[in-house]
Amino acid sequence: MPALNIEYTEHELAAIREAAAADGKSVKAYVHDLSVREQQRRVFVSHAVAFWNEHREEFDRAFPEDAPAA
Repeated sequence: MPALNIEYTEHELAAIREAAAADGKSVKAYVHDLSVREQQRRVFVSHAVAFWNEHREEFDRAFPEDAPAA
């Protein structure tokens, strides 16, 4: 399986170890899950923005009191 070697300062690594321990995970599992979750968040936001852009006029017509001023 592909892997990454990531360099951290001592301070950064200590903070990551603390966060991993608080989650009950190893550092490796914590960093893996965090990076995957961030990628999923970016995809979600991208789709949400696309949906909004595609349906903005529809929302403005349905809720004219909330539509931005022209």
